[in-house]
Amino acid sequence: MTDAAATRCLVTGATGYIGGRLVPALLDAGHRVRCLARTPQKLRDHPWAGRAEVVRGDVTDPGSVAEAMRDIDVAYYLVHALGSGSGFEDRDRGAARVFAEQARAAGVRRIVYLGGLTPEGIPLRELSPHLRSRAEVGEIFLGSAVPATVLRAAVIIGSGSASFEMLRYLTERLPVMVTPSWVGTRCQPIAVRDVLRYLVGSAGMPPEINRAFDIGGPDVVTYEQMMRRYAEVAELPKRLIMRVPMLTPGLSSHWIGLVTPVPRALARPLAESLRHEVVCHEHDIAAHVPDPPGAPLGFDQALVLALQRVRDAKVTTRWSSAGVPGAPSDPLPTDPDWAGGSLYTDRRELPVDASPAALWRVVEGIGGDNGWYSFPLAWAVRGWLDRLVGGVGIRRGRRDAATLRVGDSLDFWRVEEIEPGALLRLRAEMRLPGLAWLELYADPDPADRRRARFRQRALFHPHGLLGHLYWWSVSPFHAVVFGGMARNIAKAAERLERDTPQGASAARPAAEVPGASSTPQP
Repeated sequence: MTDAAATRCLVTGATGYIGGRLVPALLDAGHRVRCLARTPQKLRDHPWAGRAEVVRGDVTDPGSVAEAMRDIDVAYYLVHALGSGSGFEDRDRGAARVFAEQARAAGVRRIVYLGGLTPEGIPLRELSPHLRSRAEVGEIFLGSAVPATVLRAAVIIGSGSASFEMLRYLTERLPVMVTPSWVGTRCQPIAVRDVLRYLVGSAGMPPEINRAFDIGGPDVVTYEQMMRRYAEVAELPKRLIMRVPMLTPGLSSHWIGLVTPVPRALARPLAESLRHEVVCHEHDIAAHVPDPPGAPLGFDQALVLALQRVRDAKVTTRWSSAGVPGAPSDPLPTDPDWAGGSLYTDRRELPVDASPAALWRVVEGIGGDNGWYSFPLAWAVRGWLDRLVGGVGIRRGRRDAATLRVGDSLDFWRVEEIEPGALLRLRAEMRLPGLAWLELYADPDPADRRRARFRQRALFHPHGLLGHLYWWSVSPFHAVVFGGMARNIAKAAERLERDTPQGASAARPAAEVPGASSTPQP
């Protein structure tokens, strides 16, 4: 495909799980891609970043959407307010209308939307709010002046997807399960690679096509069967599953939140979507996006591929790639006076008998299975407290064991900035009465640039009296938590330097650093 003939695609939701995989798939298919993102910086370190155009904007803002739609042929809408609290239906509805109207004004020839598979014969008013909202967004696009392709999927199976992670943790952590009645509901899961194939193929649909398509894999299974088959594929002992009918979606979401890294706000809509049978009633998409031999993938094949990706640490995007609804997203302000506001700071600095490269590998490898290098129980308790109040907790882990990129989730932090070899800045996404950041620096020692100097800075901007009380209540523990972290990071870098053969690079994965203090990962 020549550049002149390439389809010009706009992708919203490129920082999310599907969008982050769709962009490189479109590029590899020969299309030109523009991404609309509220925080373009989050896309800076993606492998495909240099091949796609990124513009700042929000789907609720007509001006930024109009600018992003300029010269676009096909516009992908991959934005959902999943787990974003009350009022999300109005936000979804308003954003979809803005998107459709601006697409019409810009002369876009097709909108492509990935929604949820809805049960046959069930009135919309009886569906869960999130399924109902997704269905309504699809109807808005189909009723607009721009031809639309609405793809409707049930459970998406792929490394890092919320559905896969929920299935994986429930099955691996619980050999005996007391489960809600919805584990007996049938659904039709689909492999993420087939979802991407249908999304990419939809760009070439003829202009007369304006309809919804059910997409799914070849297997129709219950959630109980999915857990049993996961155990077989993962070579786990057989699971004992007992159904308890009184477990409502609300109670189920608490149960899922306790066992898996998926927070309650996201677990609830996932559980609610399983109350009704969701199976495909047609496979008409194949007339426009033909299935190659061996596709769509079966459920077991999808599990094998997803598990292999997890074991090989090649998970490109995760459910937590998208920002947490309600979490602060503004970067650390540069105003030193904070416009007259309060800023509490905890600073630590010490020399390290290791090279800056060795220190940086330890810094970049922090969190997840590698731990936080101090008082693991304190970090675990803080994570549980956050889960109890509806936060993400500390169990989101890392996308990759050794490397980070801007926008990655890291336990209950998000990577806000990386200066390779020098600075890692994390923004807190736990529930706090204020804004918090943690900065880790790997500097050359001014007296001997072959040696390193470690600097650590924790910052907290309180909101109201509760914020001030919070800081002063936890400050007595800083010497143990933050002081211990600085000392142990320095020691880990020194061990790494000693254990690295003379002349070899110290830049090996921090997961291999001896003595890293590990936070328990349920």
